[in-house]
Amino acid sequence: MNPWLSLALGLGVLTFGADLLVRGGASLALRLGLTPLVIGLTVIAFGTSSPELAVSLQAATAGNGAISVGNVIGSNICNIALILGLCSLITPVSTTRQVVRREVPLMLVVTLLASGFLLNGVVSRVEGVILCISLVAYVAFTVWQARRDKAAEAAAAGDDLPPKKSLPLSLVFIVAGLAGLVWGADRFVLGAVTIAEAWGLSPVVIGLTIVAVGTSLPELATSLVAAIRKESDMAVGNIVGSNVFNLLCILGITAAISPIVVPELSLIDLGVMVIVSVALWPLAATGGRINRWEGAALLAAYAGYTAWLVLQSGGQAS
Repeated sequence: MNPWLSLALGLGVLTFGADLLVRGGASLALRLGLTPLVIGLTVIAFGTSSPELAVSLQAATAGNGAISVGNVIGSNICNIALILGLCSLITPVSTTRQVVRREVPLMLVVTLLASGFLLNGVVSRVEGVILCISLVAYVAFTVWQARRDKAAEAAAAGDDLPPKKSLPLSLVFIVAGLAGLVWGADRFVLGAVTIAEAWGLSPVVIGLTIVAVGTSLPELATSLVAAIRKESDMAVGNIVGSNVFNLLCILGITAAISPIVVPELSLIDLGVMVIVSVALWPLAATGGRINRWEGAALLAAYAGYTAWLVLQSGGQAS
């Protein structure tokens, strides 16, 4: 199969599978009595991050750990610099005190923890287990805090959650979504690796760019719709939650199953992820919103970083 066709087909199936998983998972969660806040920070965040998980697992088990790690780092950079920047450019994105005082700091702690594990270019099975345990703690804290914070529950409630479906239909959506993710990830990784080799790009660069942007499409769609509907706190929450899941769930599960070795990982890539994550805090805190000029600055930073990646890879290839 043509690698571009494999890439496009895999991406389409990944996106469709993620949508089915989100709808089925949210419906099942509502039937189990979970609150809208918990669903948004856990089920929806996991659902929109599921393409990254599928791609990273497929890449790691196939011996392409560079794509796996590059996908996670690139997706987190893309979520903040590209997606949030684009949303803010369309309409200023407002943020609540809860996001600024709790969610963003939690994301920063998780980012620093995962970056520390990646400094030596290896994520061991033990470190993967630590990340998985941290994920369980994060979800437990979110559930506890949501039950404690009734005001936050009311703010998070709305008409954006999918309506409850019958239990059999919810399970069908979940199974079909997972199947689509597995198959789509296989096609997507195959196409990405083939293109990387043809262009002379390193697996890390292809993971940081093409794969990262492709698997971030669910976050892009969700956040753009939220921004256009003036529900900007949902846009920020989706991005913050997805970044936490990318690092704890995706990197953790992948490393726990198969230790990841990425000797060619650049400290600059890790640094960019940490910098954009740290930058989100003052951007969200000042004035309670991210303005259009700040969104434009985020987009410009992402464009500059991507251009640098391609130029560096081209220089190494020559």
